[in-house]
Amino acid sequence: MSFENVKPTTVLKKIRFLKVQFDAEIEGWELPAFRGAVIQKAGEQHITFHNHINDQEVIYRYPVIQYKRIGRNPALICVDFGVDEVHHFFNNRNLDIEISGRKLSLNVKYLQMNQFTLQVWEKSFSMRLTQWLALNQENYAKYRATTDEFVHLTLLEGILKANIISFAKGIGWDVDKDIRLRIDTIEKSRLVTYKEQKLMAFDVTFRTNVSLPDYLGLGKGVSHGFGTVRQVRTQ
Repeated sequence: MSFENVKPTTVLKKIRFLKVQFDAEIEGWELPAFRGAVIQKAGEQHITFHNHINDQEVIYRYPVIQYKRIGRNPALICVDFGVDEVHHFFNNRNLDIEISGRKLSLNVKYLQMNQFTLQVWEKSFSMRLTQWLALNQENYAKYRATTDEFVHLTLLEGILKANIISFAKGIGWDVDKDIRLRIDTIEKSRLVTYKEQKLMAFDVTFRTNVSLPDYLGLGKGVSHGFGTVRQVRTQ
């Protein structure tokens, strides 16, 4: 399915969600190299893997193939029609790649394919979002202009809600109900390097009435492993 053929749906949307975790081990800073190696194996002509027309032109759309590090293992997250495209990588008989001067064999350690229902509920879900790149230059200036925690939370809540709406639009889900969202805690913030820029990354816990699958990416840099969501499940 192409991006142009994604038809918006309302109320709820069922998507396919594929998580493939490999048994190799990489460092966090090697994730861009893992991404590049997978793109090369799949073929750069398959744009879904990288959202670039060429070196100068970028397609600004939600990445439906995302590159993660789960524990110490590299992983692929495929969202909806990204599931249809990932075969371009797995069609290779040899899945050995080279990262940081060493060869890695990408043997599948864990594979999970689910159909997930996206929906706006009356109840709320507790979530944790890690390595979230929330702030562009304009919002970073607003964030640094004050030390007021309430102002920080209000700004970040608005950005996170916009990130969820952007994701929904990207996979053809027209959300026609009010999204409720509250950030409970900012667990950590630090500067990270993304595309040779220093950006602020946040770990936050939040509650929202939108159901989201574990390991979904939100915010900037999700195809590079930033902004990973996991539901906080109570005992």
